[in-house]
Amino acid sequence: MNCGKMCSQASHAALGTFLRCQDPATIAEYHSEFPTHPGTKVCLGAKNLHALMRAKAEAEAAGIPTYLVTDSGCHNFFNGEPTVTALGLGPASKDQIKHITKRFQLI
Repeated sequence: MNCGKMCSQASHAALGTFLRCQDPATIAEYHSEFPTHPGTKVCLGAKNLHALMRAKAEAEAAGIPTYLVTDSGCHNFFNGEPTVTALGLGPASKDQIKHITKRFQLI
């Protein structure tokens, strides 16, 4: 993916997982200092789809909200085929999520 496409997919993942989080206490804690400190967000790269799906399963088992992004497959990207592109995790604290994210590289 080019940089712009990657950014848009990451945005879909962040927004999707935040909207899926239904726990008001988690949301309030995560954004307790908003807008001064809007919470940490990182973009990590997975080696393959298997690694991404493993992270999704581990997050769900830990009670961390997830959102899997599947690009619709417009003709400009992915040969027109729907393609999994990103996974949103959280909101979660570093301690809650590091056992899942430590295998991935920072983009």
